[in-house]
Amino acid sequence: MKVSLFITCLGDQIYPRVGTAMAKLLAKQGVALTFPKVQTCCGQPAFNSGYWDEARASARTIISAFEDSDYVIAPSGSCTGMIHHYYPKLFEQEPEMKEKVQDLVDKTYEFSQFMVGVLGVENLKASFPHKVTYHPSCHGSRLLGVKDEPLALLQHVDGLELIPLPYGQDCCGFGGTFAVKMSEISGAMVEEKAQHVLETEAEVLVGTDMGCLMNIGGHLNYHGKPVRVMHLAELLMEGAEL
Repeated sequence: MKVSLFITCLGDQIYPRVGTAMAKLLAKQGVALTFPKVQTCCGQPAFNSGYWDEARASARTIISAFEDSDYVIAPSGSCTGMIHHYYPKLFEQEPEMKEKVQDLVDKTYEFSQFMVGVLGVENLKASFPHKVTYHPSCHGSRLLGVKDEPLALLQHVDGLELIPLPYGQDCCGFGGTFAVKMSEISGAMVEEKAQHVLETEAEVLVGTDMGCLMNIGGHLNYHGKPVRVMHLAELLMEGAEL
């Protein structure tokens, strides 16, 4: 079984520790990740901005990079959602690409989705004695339907007190290019989200998408709020002392 890591732009450039955490956690389950170096951006920023030709060029690189992989695992519901829902649309006028696109869609998973749904692993024998609240990212929960998997992994962490996040289903306001195009609305949304995080009195905010975590964490840090922000894989790796 050849399992490949799709690191995503934010993972590669800003949060490399998340990729390391995924690799260590999967290695503990007997899965050795491969890393095709030719991989690049999934094309989502270009796609959302209307530059479909540029998005299509990025998508071709991704399709080629993982053509020989049995599974592709990403630490982002957003980038995984891009592949699942918009790659078929990008290539709908190219019938010769249909099989390659569908193959990538069928074998690409968000991290927790793969861990729980494919490997059947929920208990990583981790310990994390802290109060934690969880933000369910829009793309992961709505586009991919990844809702129970992250919670299943968190509920099996010894000592972890999981506190429900009020209005957790609400968007944090990042939305990729949305945060740039409509910055005032985005700012109001993240301020509201951060306030709900503070209401929980949690020590840690955890999530599965680094765009959301960067947005919420940046707001909390800017206002001097002592809430640690972590990707799910980071929390599990630290708790398992890997």
